[in-house]
Amino acid sequence: MGMTVTDIVEISKTRSQVFIDNEAAFVLYKGELGKMHIKKDGALSEERFRHIMDELLMKRARLRCLNLLKSRDYTRSQLISKLRQGLYPETVIEDAIAYTASYGYIDDERYAAAYIKYAGNTKSRKQIENDLRKKGVSKQDIENAYLQCEEKNFLTDESELIKKLLEKKKYRGAASTPEERRKTAAFLYRKGFSSDKIYKAIDQFE
Repeated sequence: MGMTVTDIVEISKTRSQVFIDNEAAFVLYKGELGKMHIKKDGALSEERFRHIMDELLMKRARLRCLNLLKSRDYTRSQLISKLRQGLYPETVIEDAIAYTASYGYIDDERYAAAYIKYAGNTKSRKQIENDLRKKGVSKQDIENAYLQCEEKNFLTDESELIKKLLEKKKYRGAASTPEERRKTAAFLYRKGFSSDKIYKAIDQFE
């Protein structure tokens, strides 16, 4: 059964979004629209629709993922977000993510472990976990990544990390005023450290 192209909306100088039966369907380059004779109020066959979705866009979305991953690692959630920004249909996004993951290019646990190793010298565990959750990494993958880093001795003791931050802030230890002590504790608390670790480190700081 044929479909009707109810609208074509320009989204950039080179690309337009096609609406089928009043619903957003896909985005194509303007040259492709002309080549396939797709125009507003025109008919679109099921065969042509399947070609666009299953061949043209799926290949394009897979390539988009691979190109993004050439420069740096992305989480599954980040890649999905990138593809959605490109207005790819959900079925195309699902295929591209599955394809990329099948080659081991998407590994949220590996991503989390690398981030923990990188950020562990400056951030608390709580802050790192919050960062990773914002990037779409699951709680289980974060826990597994921490276990992996612990086994490889990549984790920085938080008491040592607090001490380094106190040194960096030039905290004066016993010579500090109650107000300085309060402000320093608040600073560390915002960094995600627990109150007991903060005050223990402050009390022991010389």
